[in-house]
Amino acid sequence: MAAQAIRLFRKMDGLFAVYKPQGVHWKHVRDSIESNLLKALNSCPPPAPQHAVQFQLLSSGENSSSSKDLALSPTMVPTLADHPLVTGPQFHKVHVGVGHRLDAFSSGVLVLGVGKGNGVLEHLCKSHVTRDYTLEGEFGKATDNFTDTGRVIEKTTYDHVTQDKLERVLAMIQGANQKALITYSQVDLRTQEAYELAVRGLLYPHGKSPPILTGLRCIHFNPPHFSLEVQCVNETQKYLRKLIHEVGLELRTCAVCSGVRRTRDGPFKVENALTRQHWTADSIIQAIAHFHKTTRRIRKSGMYRQTAGQMNSSAEVQEQIRSQTGQSEQINQDEFSSSTSDTVVDRETPVTMSEGRTKHR
Repeated sequence: MAAQAIRLFRKMDGLFAVYKPQGVHWKHVRDSIESNLLKALNSCPPPAPQHAVQFQLLSSGENSSSSKDLALSPTMVPTLADHPLVTGPQFHKVHVGVGHRLDAFSSGVLVLGVGKGNGVLEHLCKSHVTRDYTLEGEFGKATDNFTDTGRVIEKTTYDHVTQDKLERVLAMIQGANQKALITYSQVDLRTQEAYELAVRGLLYPHGKSPPILTGLRCIHFNPPHFSLEVQCVNETQKYLRKLIHEVGLELRTCAVCSGVRRTRDGPFKVENALTRQHWTADSIIQAIAHFHKTTRRIRKSGMYRQTAGQMNSSAEVQEQIRSQTGQSEQINQDEFSSSTSDTVVDRETPVTMSEGRTKHR
C-alpha cells in the first residue's frame, strides 16, 4: 500500500557510513545508493484502485412498444487515473548527501546523509573532527602524481633506510604540525584552559587552516614497503600522498603512495561502514537507526556552535556600537568645552575694552 512506502520513506532520515572501494568515484557510490533506495520505495505495493459508478446501456427487449425505451444499469468500475502505468513511479528522487569526500584512488569510510541528515552533514563538515588514515608507501621510486600508478620520473636506492630513521623523521614532522596546531588554535598557552585542552587532546584549529597532522606513526616496515597511521584535520588525499613523498626525501631517497585508506571519520568507524553488498534499503535503514544518537549529538553541537557564533557576532556588534557611542560622546564633550571657552573669551573681551576706555578717560 501507499502507506507502507511512506513509512519506509520516513525511516530514511539520518546519517550512515559506507565503505568506498578503491578505483570507484564517490559519485558512483552516491548514485548507486540513490538507485537502490528508489527501487525499494517504488517496489512497495501500489494503493488500491479507486472505483467509480458507470451506467451501462442495456437493450429494452424485442417486445418493447417503442425503440426509444432505454434501460440503464449502474456498475462499479476501477478508475485508471491512479494506475501505476498511468502515473508512473510514486517516488522520482531521493537526495543522498556526501560528507568528507574520497577521490577515486582512495578507499575507506564515506559518510552519507538522507533526508534531514543532509543538514547534519553540513555541521559535520564544518566541525573540526579528526580523521584516521592508513597510508601504504613504497621506497625506491618517484612519480609525477605521488602514486605507484603514475609516470616514473626517478629511481633511487633505499638500503640505508631503517625503521629508527623513519620514526625519527615522523617525529620531526609531527612536532612541526603540533606547533602549527597550537598556532591556529588561537589559545593562550599561558592559561589553565590551554593546558586542560592540550591534556585532553581537544585543541583544534579555528577557522581556515592548512592540513594539520595530529598523530603520525609507523605500523609496518618491510622495505621497500611500509605503512603509516595518520590522524589529521583539514586534509586532502593529495596532501597525504605528497606526505609519503616528503618522508622519502627526508630519508635521502624517494617514495610513492600505493594506497590511502580512511578508517575513521569523526564518530564513524570502518567497523560500522556498509560494504558494497549491503548497500540495500534494509541495511541502510538499520545503519541510520544505529547512528541515530550520533546524528542527534552532531545536530545539537552544530546548533550550539551556530548560536555561539551568532552571540559572539552580536557581542562584537554591541561592542563596536559602544565604542562608536563613546567616541561620539567624547567628540561632543570636546566641542562643548571648546565652545564654552570661546564664549568665555567673548564675554571677557568687552570688559577689557571698557576698562581701557575708562583708563583713557
